[in-house]
Amino acid sequence: MTPGLPERLDDIADRIHDACRSAGRDPVEITLIAVTKFHPAGLIRDLVSLGLHDMGENRHQEAREKAAELADLDITWHFVGQLQRKKAKQVREYASVIHSVDRAELVSALALDESSVGCFVQVNLTDDPERGGVRPEGVLPLAESVLEAPGLDLLGVMAVAPLDEEPARAFERLRRLSDDVRTLDPRASKISAGMTHDFPEAIAAGATHLRIGTAITGNRPTRD
Repeated sequence: MTPGLPERLDDIADRIHDACRSAGRDPVEITLIAVTKFHPAGLIRDLVSLGLHDMGENRHQEAREKAAELADLDITWHFVGQLQRKKAKQVREYASVIHSVDRAELVSALALDESSVGCFVQVNLTDDPERGGVRPEGVLPLAESVLEAPGLDLLGVMAVAPLDEEPARAFERLRRLSDDVRTLDPRASKISAGMTHDFPEAIAAGATHLRIGTAITGNRPTRD
C-alpha cells in the first residue's frame, strides 16, 4: 500500500462530507475523481483496493498505458486534460468520460455511432483566450452540437476556477451556465468543478464531479 494513501483518502472523504453538510447536500451526489497524472499504476491499484474507482488523467499517452496495464480492474477513466483533435478517437478507446470538450471540431472528431462517451463542455472562466475552454457565450451552441452528435452523452459543464478570482464567485457563474445548459436537456445537469484547493466552494455551487490530485495522491513524482 502506498504510504499515507488511506489516511489522505479518508481525510478527503471527511472534508467532502463536511462541505456537503454545510451546503445542505447529500454526499452521494458527489463523484470523487482521483487525478493520477505522473503517478504509477501501483498507486491506482491501491486506490481501487480502497474503494475508489474513478481516475482522471490529462495526458493521452500516459492514460492509455495505464488503462491497458490496469485493464483487469473496475476503473472509470476520466480524461481531464486538453484534447487534441487527432487524438480524440484514441482517447475514446479507454475513457468513459471526457471533461474537456471545448470546440466544435473536437465534437466532430469524437462523434461515433458504435459507442457512447460522456462529455462535459469545458468553459473558460477567464479573459485569457489561451486558456482551455469555450467562452461563456459559446457554451449553448457547443452544448447543442454535443447533443446532436452520435455517440456523445452530454453530462453538463466543466471549468477550472481562475487564479485571480474568488472560487465561489467563479463557480457561481459556472452554475448559472449549467442552468442554461439544462434548458437544452434537463439530463445535462452535472458540474465538473473543484480541485484540491477549492472543492468546498465548488460543492457549495452545485459541483457533482470533483477532480482531486495531490490531496489524495500526495506530491507528484519528479520526472526526468
